[in-house]
Amino acid sequence: MPTDVHQHIWPPEFIALLRARTAPPRLDGWTLHLPGEPPYDVDPADHDIADRVRLARADGLDLALVSLSSPLGIEYLPPEEAAPLLAAFHDGALALPAPFGVWASPCLSLPEPDPEALRRELVRGCTGLQLPATALLDADGWARCAPLLDVAARLDRPLFVHPGAAPPAAAGAPAWWPALVPYVQQMHASWFAFRAFGRPRHPDLRVCFAALAGLAPLHGERLMARGGGRDRGRVDCDAFYETSSYGTRAVDALVRAVGIDVVVTGSDRPYAAPVIPDLGADAAVHALRTANPARLLGPMKGARP
Repeated sequence: MPTDVHQHIWPPEFIALLRARTAPPRLDGWTLHLPGEPPYDVDPADHDIADRVRLARADGLDLALVSLSSPLGIEYLPPEEAAPLLAAFHDGALALPAPFGVWASPCLSLPEPDPEALRRELVRGCTGLQLPATALLDADGWARCAPLLDVAARLDRPLFVHPGAAPPAAAGAPAWWPALVPYVQQMHASWFAFRAFGRPRHPDLRVCFAALAGLAPLHGERLMARGGGRDRGRVDCDAFYETSSYGTRAVDALVRAVGIDVVVTGSDRPYAAPVIPDLGADAAVHALRTANPARLLGPMKGARP
């Protein structure tokens, strides 16, 4: 089942609610306004459901998992603002036709996370739990999210770690700055925090880091040199890395560090075009697109009940 674990589509009701907002995140027509990024002109075709179905089929996909755009910061809005947006996203994404599935996103501005709300979304068809990397940067973050991670583990569903909202960029920063600096820094930090705090607390959780975890696993030699342990060569077979925005050189380097069995295809479409890295064998492409995503997703494999 060829799979892309990382795409974005905004369902119509979700778009309507973004347009009704007067403060970021908001849509003004098709211009997106976020606190930490310059205004972004959205292409309406990117969220046309019929067009995206045709595109997914042209890409040869049997499954494309839709992710809430965590850089919007919706998970951290006040609960009364976040709840209708999250409901519109989940309802609309679950109603998408094949080949689409959806990750579930929780409200993180509550005094405590709501594991029962997450359980309901997973039981009614969401593939797994998505959290912004900004929620998982340190021991406190992993501890606070532990009730959500426990629900995912009990239901045998994976966690997807996606970049979160970027802080306001300095004056004069180029438009690409958020994607290349804070997003990568977040992924890097969340991966090391997972290694130090998340995995000991959740030994059986399957987790996938967007954007190759900011290439954090390539720092194994420095980790060992700085006292991070002698197990840098040990591969965590339940920690996966998706490939969005990276090509052959980066994917090949990560494969050399963690092996090919934990790398999965993700495109971040429509914000980046899918890339099939040239790893020298058809078997490698099959691993990234089919075999490895099946192990990440587990028994449900993105299907709805």
